[in-house]
Amino acid sequence: MAKFYDEIPEWLFEWIKKQHMFWVASAPLSAHGHVNLSPKGTADCFHVVNSKQVWYEDLSGSGIETISHLRENGRITVMFSALDGPPRILRLFGVGTVHEYGTPEYDALIPATTRKPGSRAVIVIDVYQVGTSCGFAVPVYGFVTQRTQLLRYFDKREAVDRSFASSQQQQPGSCSDDNCDSEVAPVKGDTVPQGSLRAYWLLKNTHSLDGLPGLLIAPDAIPAATPQSRFDKDGLRPTLRRGDGSDGVVANESGRLVFGDGKSLALGFALGIVTATAITRAFGKLQG
Repeated sequence: MAKFYDEIPEWLFEWIKKQHMFWVASAPLSAHGHVNLSPKGTADCFHVVNSKQVWYEDLSGSGIETISHLRENGRITVMFSALDGPPRILRLFGVGTVHEYGTPEYDALIPATTRKPGSRAVIVIDVYQVGTSCGFAVPVYGFVTQRTQLLRYFDKREAVDRSFASSQQQQPGSCSDDNCDSEVAPVKGDTVPQGSLRAYWLLKNTHSLDGLPGLLIAPDAIPAATPQSRFDKDGLRPTLRRGDGSDGVVANESGRLVFGDGKSLALGFALGIVTATAITRAFGKLQG
């Protein structure tokens, strides 16, 4: 049965921290605008400040809908759903504020030592209503591991930004502490390195599907505050590849996590054929 609260009950704090993913819903004011629903999953992205406020680290993606909608109207709903254990659905209704990469508010919540590759903003949500419901119809899933493709992809793009910044500093006549009035030397000209995070943001994250403004500060903040690498490139990575003798998830020679087992798959396929054949024959005898 659905229940509503004016704030997040304390007994839900730990449950929220244990969830491996959540969903974010937002919409523009226009009746013809795109309603957006985004899944979020990377570990340690969602944080509970208190019973009335939460925030999450917004990682880069091919769209910018949530940020654009928040800039226009602030409306946002966050949903958690128990995929294992006792069923539960939790919704946090709130007003969201965007703090982009390169702002003091962003730096205060996400220092360089904990920032994830591709992180573009902090979304702070002031919660005004909380809803819980049964979740009896939600399937049960077993958590395996977090995906790392997005982090690896944007770590490579940020490496291009770092390389470009380094090359700019080494150019003859470039700005230095001794000959510049400003604290940080700007990038010369209007060059944006191909394959960089900055190029990605400028191409995909400046406007929503409905033309609402997206990132306003982050792209131009990169030359002055180039993202630093803290990503473990040698960590285990999940891949949907055939295993080598063990059921479930295993690590292969390259340190990758491998889902499933080729022998188990073949055995299951063979058993399926045998079962289907037996049923067909039995059905034929009954008809005869």
